[in-house]
Amino acid sequence: MILYILCIFLFLVGLYGVIAKRNLIKIVIGIAIMEYSINLFLILIAYVKSGTAPIISDDAVGKVFVDPLPQAMVLTAIVIGLATTALLLAIAIRIYKKYGTFDIREIKNLKG
Repeated sequence: MILYILCIFLFLVGLYGVIAKRNLIKIVIGIAIMEYSINLFLILIAYVKSGTAPIISDDAVGKVFVDPLPQAMVLTAIVIGLATTALLLAIAIRIYKKYGTFDIREIKNLKG
């Protein structure tokens, strides 16, 4: 139970970084923390104590298996999260080259 609470706390830390910070790089880091906390939560849901790999054989009768679907989803989510983070960082670098700052307040006041 404590692991789920820590996962929610990690998500809230990332949400705080997205909402409260004005620096674009800190916002991207907050989004990445939120993605990682969701991945951790999915892995925690799929965990089964003393579970074995879902390989069906003759001696597998009565064994508890781990669900492989959340693990596959997390692997896909990691790749998508990496691509999203790379895209957000590329956009932040382009904004920095155009406006010379990462601060959102200054970018809103500038025209051009």
